[in-house]
Amino acid sequence: MLTLVVPGVEAFDEAQKKFVTIGDVTLELEHSLVSLSKWESEFEKPFLDEKQEKSFDEILGYIKAMTLTPNVPEDLWSKLSDKNVETIHKYIDAKMTATTVYELQEAPQTKKEIVTAEIIYYWLVVFNIPFECQYWHLNRLFTLIRVCSVKAEKPKKMSQAEMARRNRDLNAQRRKRLGTKG
Repeated sequence: MLTLVVPGVEAFDEAQKKFVTIGDVTLELEHSLVSLSKWESEFEKPFLDEKQEKSFDEILGYIKAMTLTPNVPEDLWSKLSDKNVETIHKYIDAKMTATTVYELQEAPQTKKEIVTAEIIYYWLVVFNIPFECQYWHLNRLFTLIRVCSVKAEKPKKMSQAEMARRNRDLNAQRRKRLGTKG
């Protein structure tokens, strides 16, 4: 979850003889499958489609869909600073996990599936991932789905060349560890 403070109005406090900010609002945001689903139900198009640029209203709509804070005044959205928006973008792009999934290079696919909220919910069902994960950071959920996909695959057979290379590497490691020449 991301917590942002959107500054209120700046005024001069005569008693303290300094400028103070009045009416700061704390926003709690969550980049999750639930947020994605809310946005897609409003705009009726896939959010994760990188081919289509998002308009200002669509980006603002996603920030609103991410918002967990209740009863946010409508004029608050115009008070988001550039720093606030940059912080939101960094949060959306964050990996949010220590796991790295190494995937073998495969032949490039001619047609890439457009991922929507319903496709992601389908993956949750297929891999028996509990639905409470819909509140996780979306990138963390994608990593879990990738891990489930890799673990569910049958091991691929190694070619003769790959086995020979692996055996050479293992033998070299053993020779180094034992201090022998072979």
